[in-house]
Amino acid sequence: MNQARAGEAKFLTGPTMGHVVTMTATGSIGLVAIFIVDALNLFYISLLGQEELAAAIGYAGTLMFFAISVAIGMTIGASALVARALGAGDRERAARNGGAALLFIGLSMTAIAALIWPNLHFLTGLLGARGETQAIAVGFLQIVVPSTPAVAIGMGAAGILRAVGDARRAMYVTLIGGAISAVLDPVFIFGLDLGVTGAAIATVISRCAILAIGLHGAIVVHNLVRLPDPATLTGIARPFLLIAGPAVMTQLATPVGNAYVTAQIAQFGDDAVAGWAVIGRLIPVAFGAVFALSGAVGPILAQNLGARKYDRLRSAMRDALIFTIIYVLSVCAVLAIFAEPIADLFGATGQARELIVFFCLFAAISFLFNGGLFVANAAFNNLGYALYSTMFNWGRSTLGVIPFVWAGAKLYGATGAIAGWALGAVVFGIASVIVCFRVIATIEHRDDAEPPTGPVPPTAQSPFTSAKGATLG
Repeated sequence: MNQARAGEAKFLTGPTMGHVVTMTATGSIGLVAIFIVDALNLFYISLLGQEELAAAIGYAGTLMFFAISVAIGMTIGASALVARALGAGDRERAARNGGAALLFIGLSMTAIAALIWPNLHFLTGLLGARGETQAIAVGFLQIVVPSTPAVAIGMGAAGILRAVGDARRAMYVTLIGGAISAVLDPVFIFGLDLGVTGAAIATVISRCAILAIGLHGAIVVHNLVRLPDPATLTGIARPFLLIAGPAVMTQLATPVGNAYVTAQIAQFGDDAVAGWAVIGRLIPVAFGAVFALSGAVGPILAQNLGARKYDRLRSAMRDALIFTIIYVLSVCAVLAIFAEPIADLFGATGQARELIVFFCLFAAISFLFNGGLFVANAAFNNLGYALYSTMFNWGRSTLGVIPFVWAGAKLYGATGAIAGWALGAVVFGIASVIVCFRVIATIEHRDDAEPPTGPVPPTAQSPFTSAKGATLG
């Protein structure tokens, strides 16, 4: 405990690349574990031999992505507020921020789950699900959706652990949750012969484990969760919402774009949706470190912002981008080599196989630009310019998805839709990185006495007024 407290602002010294690699490595282990479990879940279901089952999981995953994206956005707010307070040397404020953030997350996600649950049939229908496939997806979601507040609070607690620099315990939150699901999935799916229902039950148990482990680390180990009185809670609400609000909007852009891609692919049948579902599980497994990087670099930036070490802001961003390039190129080479065996692993045939192989050979390289976008968005969210990440992300998920995917689907079918989805990332990824370094320069020369608490960039520095353009993430 004492060592943890002594090093609570640990990102203020030492090589920034070392912090980037350490935080990303530990974060990616837990994340990839969860994503591998999701992929195994789909693999087990594919063994049941029903095409509708894999497609149903694809539709269910698309819908769950919306709720989890809200939780991710609120976790960004929690992590940023706690990290800033720690960077400024105010542990008491950090604990109050942490407690208030978890309370906000719990209440918000309970309301969202209550809104989604009675409308599952309508929502899956919007995605293109029909008949038996839709019935299976709805049955799965009816079991899983009520556990959304539990996993969201657990994610928020993991964000607090990352904010204090305890990457190891943050990793345990998802790693142990994933391990529990990995053990229970085959037991419930095959051992108890529950099929998709068994997969849903295993998911709920795993989410409850994530909640328990996250709260233990944030409350018992670090004492960084303290429920504030009503007056203090009201005071914390504004800075939290100024970060979490735009961050949520930013995160929601991705599932909106994903839903559009799913709806376009759905017109080519359950076989195509099943292939897209496999790609959806393959992406986070292959690029888990890139996803983890966006969460890892945030606390590093936030602590150095709180301490006003602007040279380290630039250094951390530069190192994060170098890491992204090296990692993505390495993974793309592996995917290209093993494209056919990956399709074989899921028993994919016909159009499903064609889509999986196409992604591995060609579309995966788009994560060079998606990765840059993720890192830039993490910087915007933690440096007080969260509206920029919102605008970039929505640009990517609308202008960078809809016209490209629509044209690709019209010209080349489901494969063209995926190609369009990949191509849309290029412009937005490059533009977001350019704007990010400009924002850091703006912060360094600003005269304000306090670090920014929300998205209030000077008008003259807006990328829109300078005609440099912006994208989404």
